[in-house]
Amino acid sequence: MKITNLAILFVCIFFPFMLVLDMRTNDQETVLQLEDQYSAALRTAIQDAGKVLNINELQEYEAAYESEKYFKVNKELALDTFFRTLYLNFGVANDPIGQGTLASYIPVIGVTDYDGYYLYAMTEYVDATGQKIAKKMWRPKKPYAYSDNRGNAINFTLDSYVYAYDAVRGEWVKGYREDLEGETSIPLLNDSANFDTVRRSTIVRNLQEDFAYFINAYNEYSTRYGISYTFKLPEISQEEWTNTVSDIGFMAFIQGMPVGDQTYNNYAFGGGRLVKKTNYVGAVDNRTGIKYYYKEGCSFSYEPQENFDNAEEAAAKGYFPKECVNGWGS
Repeated sequence: MKITNLAILFVCIFFPFMLVLDMRTNDQETVLQLEDQYSAALRTAIQDAGKVLNINELQEYEAAYESEKYFKVNKELALDTFFRTLYLNFGVANDPIGQGTLASYIPVIGVTDYDGYYLYAMTEYVDATGQKIAKKMWRPKKPYAYSDNRGNAINFTLDSYVYAYDAVRGEWVKGYREDLEGETSIPLLNDSANFDTVRRSTIVRNLQEDFAYFINAYNEYSTRYGISYTFKLPEISQEEWTNTVSDIGFMAFIQGMPVGDQTYNNYAFGGGRLVKKTNYVGAVDNRTGIKYYYKEGCSFSYEPQENFDNAEEAAAKGYFPKECVNGWGS
């Protein structure tokens, strides 16, 4: 057989395989691009939701002075912001059908508050006509609950403040663990070494159990939307869970969304902690003529000259850093 005939035979046999392989490669590239776009859209929506968690209309709902982590979360505004940003980035801002389809791939949303958490999940209830209705709605707030084998119970918060039931005394107490140490018969409140570890693990466990339950339960309803994917809680590292419960936050899961011949699954956590702005004072030491900058609230005998929003601005104007301890200069 001539070489040319062998070459033609080779092309005829392998060309279809090469064509299919090239098509699958192109499809895979498209899938990866879409997954990157979807992940960016989800992260942006989560970040926007986290930013508005601590926005409240009433002054009494703002951060309390006794704890920088105490807020009354605005979960409704956060949820609305999340979906508005998500719909915009997925290109369905003006498409109610597309919005409903996108929302159907989100089995549960969670908000961690200072002393408990909320879940936005599919819920069944009976309306005024006696008809059973299933829709996504906010579940009642659940505390970060813990109990020991002695009958004591503790509701944790995002810091060391607790609401605790002393089984021996038969009474409830509340306050910071440091202030309650030695005042109750509850072993954990008298154990400064293990308290924070137990607190964090309890909060994480409560969240994991409820997320897993409602995500699994969502499978019963997903078939109504034509979704054949089996929803389940994804594997998330313990470190990521622990970091998530440091402050108030917003979290959401997207699962089962078709992307080519695959499905897109992801989750994102976003914090909503209010970070107080630090102002800096630029001043001059009249004895030496040296210019210093230090945090507002520090007490020095220098003559103030100007104020700055950050340390970089002060340094750029020729001021040198000056530290103070407990508000007093040295």
